[in-house]
Amino acid sequence: MDYVIDIIKEGLFGSLRSIFTIAKIVIPLMIIMELLKDFKILDKISNLLQPLSKLLGISKKSTFPLIIGLFLGLAYGAGVIIKSAKEGELSKKDLYLLMIFLIACHSVIEDTLLFVAMGANGWLLLGIRVPVAILLTILVGKHFDKIFAVKNG
Repeated sequence: MDYVIDIIKEGLFGSLRSIFTIAKIVIPLMIIMELLKDFKILDKISNLLQPLSKLLGISKKSTFPLIIGLFLGLAYGAGVIIKSAKEGELSKKDLYLLMIFLIACHSVIEDTLLFVAMGANGWLLLGIRVPVAILLTILVGKHFDKIFAVKNG
C-alpha cells in the first residue's frame, strides 16, 4: 500500500514541478512579448522577418510566435500562440500554418543537441527538418483555401 502512495505522491509532485518549470519560462515570455509590443520592438522584428513570413504565407504578427516555437519548442511556443490568438492577432490561416511549420520543425536547438548527444548528425537533422517545414508550410499556404474549403463545405 505504501508503494501506491509513493507513486501517487511522485506523480503529483512531478507534475507540479513540470508545471512550475513551464510557468517560469512562459510567464516571462508573455511579459517580454507585452513589452516588445508596447515599445513597438515587435513591429521592428516583424518587419525584419517579413521576407520569412511572406515566404511561409503568414502575417507579420505570426513571426514572434513562430520564432519562440522554433527555438524554445512547442510548449513555450503554444503559450505565445494561444495568447496571440486570444487577442485576435492571428487569423485561422496563420494558426494552421504556424502549427504545420512547428510540428515539422520546433525546438531546433534543444532537439538537435539532444540527438547529437545520442550520436545523430546535427547538420543532417537540421538540413532535413527546416526545409521540410518550409516546403510543407509553403505548399499548404498556397492551397489553403482549397484544402480547407473542401473540409468546410
